[in-house]
Amino acid sequence: MLRKIWLAGCVVLATGTLAGGALAQQKTILSIATGGTGGVYYPLGGGFGNILGKEIPGVTATAQVTGGSVANLQLIASGKADLCFSQVDAAWDAINGKGKFPSKLPVRALAVMYPNHMHAVTVEGTGISTIEDMKGKRVSTGSPGSATEVYAVRVLEAADLSDTKDITKERLGVAESVNALKDKKISAFFWVGGLPTAAVTDLASTPNTEIKIIDIAHFTSKMNAKYGPLYAEATIPATTYKGMEKDAKNNTVWNIMAVNANMPDDLAYNLTKVMLEKRADLALVHKEALNVKPEWQTSSRAGIPWHPGALKYFKEKGIKVE
Repeated sequence: MLRKIWLAGCVVLATGTLAGGALAQQKTILSIATGGTGGVYYPLGGGFGNILGKEIPGVTATAQVTGGSVANLQLIASGKADLCFSQVDAAWDAINGKGKFPSKLPVRALAVMYPNHMHAVTVEGTGISTIEDMKGKRVSTGSPGSATEVYAVRVLEAADLSDTKDITKERLGVAESVNALKDKKISAFFWVGGLPTAAVTDLASTPNTEIKIIDIAHFTSKMNAKYGPLYAEATIPATTYKGMEKDAKNNTVWNIMAVNANMPDDLAYNLTKVMLEKRADLALVHKEALNVKPEWQTSSRAGIPWHPGALKYFKEKGIKVE
């Protein structure tokens, strides 16, 4: 997907001949695989692309709407995108050829970003106060190709529920899930994203709607026992979304920026540098960018091997990733 275009600059005389030598400049066009428009990945990808165009000479980058982490990892592995944002649990499955990935994918980490919060969302009047209450209900587990879907199935499993037998499953992105819940076409939905997520903010701000985010922190140890130490207990503060009566006890998984293992080292180095050094600029798009911190850059959080270009940057800055 990484495309290089030679732009020739020249002056044509009235005779049709070239005046002087043709000046050539190489232009690199990058595609950033993100997520749906209602989440955090997409605006961050667009903002990061704009910053790359200013910081790296000859580079332009655009954000690509996708189904989410699973699709993103498949896109960079196949060369249909150049870099992506992904949850660590999906990336770990990708390098090991597990879950949604029938074969091992050559993906590498450039930077640990921010923790993604699992939202198990419903509204007053659905009769749902716990995950177990979802039994027999119509529930969205996230769009196909998303890490939300992977994560949601694991939460349901921890509650001894089957996503194929105990609920009527819809597979909607977060914006579509919000609209379906507003229209009473579903009773609840799962979403994994940063705080706040625009679509969930929209739901919480809807007149005559009382949002409820269900506690799931007590499932964390059971999930980690089966899938490895990928998840951590966390809290969605009551101030995050309008109408929350109390803090929601949930869990999180880290996000990473990832690329194909064959990306040139110098480009990988520069992408890592821009992500870590321009986070204040990126935070003007979404405040989660402020959580992209040097101290988060550890192998245990990244979950997958680092790209050599990223390791070169970390070494220069004295960032110890092990």
